[in-house]
Amino acid sequence: MIPKVFREVIDLGDGRTISIETGKLAKQAHGSVVVQSGKCMLLCTVVSNYQQSDVDFLPLTVDYREKFAAAGRYPGGFFKREARPSDGEVLTMRLVDRVLRPLFPKDYHAETQVMIQLMSHDENVMPDAMAGLAASAAIQLSDVPFETPISEVRVGRINGEFIINPTQAQLLESDIDMVIGASADSVMMVEGEMKEISEEEMVEAIKFAHDAIKVQCAAQVKLAEAFGKKEVREYEPEREDEDLAKKIHDMAYDKVYAIAKSASAKHERGAAFAEIKEEIKATFTEEELEDFGGLISKYYSKAEKAAVRDLTLNEGLRLDGRKTTDIRPIWCEVDYLPSTHGSSIFTRGETQALATVTLGTSREANQIDMPSFEGEERFYLHYNFPPFSTGEARPIRGTSRREVGHGNLAQRALKGMVPEDYAYTVRVVSEVLESNGSSSMATVCAGTMALMDAGVPIKKPVSGIAMGLITDTETGKYAVLSDILGDEDHLGDMDFKVTGTEDGITACQMDIKVKGLSYEILVKALMQAQAGRLHILGKLVETIAQPNADVKPHAPKMITRRIPNEFIGALIGPGGKVIQELQKETGTTIVINEDPVTEEGIVEILGVGQDGINAVLAKIDSLMFKPEVGNVYEVKVIKMLDFGAVVEYTQAPGNEVLLHVSELAWERTENVSDVVNMGDVFEVKYFGVDPKTRKEKVSRKAILPKPEGYVARPPRDNNRGGGRDNRGRDNRGRDNRRDDRKPREDRKDD
Repeated sequence: MIPKVFREVIDLGDGRTISIETGKLAKQAHGSVVVQSGKCMLLCTVVSNYQQSDVDFLPLTVDYREKFAAAGRYPGGFFKREARPSDGEVLTMRLVDRVLRPLFPKDYHAETQVMIQLMSHDENVMPDAMAGLAASAAIQLSDVPFETPISEVRVGRINGEFIINPTQAQLLESDIDMVIGASADSVMMVEGEMKEISEEEMVEAIKFAHDAIKVQCAAQVKLAEAFGKKEVREYEPEREDEDLAKKIHDMAYDKVYAIAKSASAKHERGAAFAEIKEEIKATFTEEELEDFGGLISKYYSKAEKAAVRDLTLNEGLRLDGRKTTDIRPIWCEVDYLPSTHGSSIFTRGETQALATVTLGTSREANQIDMPSFEGEERFYLHYNFPPFSTGEARPIRGTSRREVGHGNLAQRALKGMVPEDYAYTVRVVSEVLESNGSSSMATVCAGTMALMDAGVPIKKPVSGIAMGLITDTETGKYAVLSDILGDEDHLGDMDFKVTGTEDGITACQMDIKVKGLSYEILVKALMQAQAGRLHILGKLVETIAQPNADVKPHAPKMITRRIPNEFIGALIGPGGKVIQELQKETGTTIVINEDPVTEEGIVEILGVGQDGINAVLAKIDSLMFKPEVGNVYEVKVIKMLDFGAVVEYTQAPGNEVLLHVSELAWERTENVSDVVNMGDVFEVKYFGVDPKTRKEKVSRKAILPKPEGYVARPPRDNNRGGGRDNRGRDNRGRDNRRDDRKPREDRKDD
């Protein structure tokens, strides 16, 4: 039976569209759609269990995968199948998860899985920009409880004009690359990188993206109505007890408020809050605890949250005693680790990051191999968040999605400041040693100083700050918080990280937990963030004002040399023999890449010792040396022969030529050693390739004065040296024709 297909089309302008289709594929999923733009096709499915899980949170999994077959390619590696997700796929999962998760009911705890797959790739369409639309559309077609449709778009700007979902090629020209997630009435997520744009320009980009998202949300509603919107499933809600909630609030609120106002340190404050909770639990019998234990913890958390938020809204004070605009104390240090190419420590309050920089050749570039993108990164940053940084002991099971996301944010913040023509590959690693408040922003600050310490000529230093927000919808009060603590992130309504130079924003990441955040509050948060990050930037510059003039003595020096492609083979040698021996002799690393545009070879020479680098450069000069006809060059004798001397050009060691005995002197030379000896240095004139011998010709006598009375000898007779005349006689008059000689058999005993 031919399936009935339902379809909606969204017009993006300039001839581009996005279609949302259902009814053909994956019909056993609770909701499924195919989203298509150009040749790019995403299949998204959602399945949610009908029984609640025995946990107090939503076990939501968002999985995004790109199939290599979608681009007509094979996966790399020995086993030709897709394996663990790439960093790019993980980042897309995070973009979608952060918008979806807050819109499920808070008491909905059924295991839910959203799977998005790239099934067909189009090089002019970036699939991650449509992943949020696909996820929301699939949920709208299911019976899973979900508050409202959302969508995500990428926004770029070229020559002052905003573009929705630009191509990869357009992004290269764009000064903005942001992904915005929103519902029809609220912006919920922003993440991206910029080329030092202003706060006002960023808000304009968000507004432009939100207008496009509203159209995409309306299309989802229309598709669901045409398909036949399912009744939202019934599920067992969480148990509630209003009387118990009020009782615990009354018991906890004032005590928590007092502790919050005491401005104690993180662990002391945590211990005090835990003591209040235990005191409250002690007022209940064992039977009541067994019956209401979960509710007691839940209602205590609500009371704690209310008290901390009210302290800020009513008195402008925060958990550690700061005012809303205050930045925690900062101390910094560079060149802390003696063996790294660059290092720094950035400490802000109870958050600390240790950053290192390693310099290498293009061989160390980070290779990206995805169906939707192939390339390499010559600058990349890795972020590590060990459990001890928060005083915890837990198993480490590989790199977490959080570490990938935070590292990517810091990388985007810094990468625009590294010159595009910088010869080195640069790897920054941030080790978070303490965490109470944004460690990703600490990573940006530490990374900036480590780069300058390593001698990387960054254009400008970059700093970062995490902002928070507390609002009261009933009274209209709100407070924007600078440099938030970990607890303020958890208890607040917004987590907004922004990085930049003194001239503008370079990256941002924002998650908004309240509906209908006004652009007025957003602009205030951005302007307050600007003041905060400029304050932090001043602390960085106090520690290290500008990049070191050169790399450290123990760090490798990099020299890049361009050579014509015709000389690459000579430098590599048969089977790599020449380049391998050269690396061994000089203690350097030599990498050769070809530039297809200029048809040249780019030779990267990396070495700690300048002498080794100079030796490699000399070898390259030698291989590329081409003497010009008529010029005089200095040579050195390196080999003596009966018929001449082998000499090498002193300006190009290894470049050899034969100096024939007849070109040594004007006088007749019987023995080569009568004129020159091993190691002698003198000048010769270059005559190019002799057409008779087809070999290069040089002459020493050509630049010597002729002896007085010198008479040139007549040219040799063609018959000289054993030649015969037309009667078969040699040049001495002897008849040596074979028929006058003895038969071969008669000469056996001669």
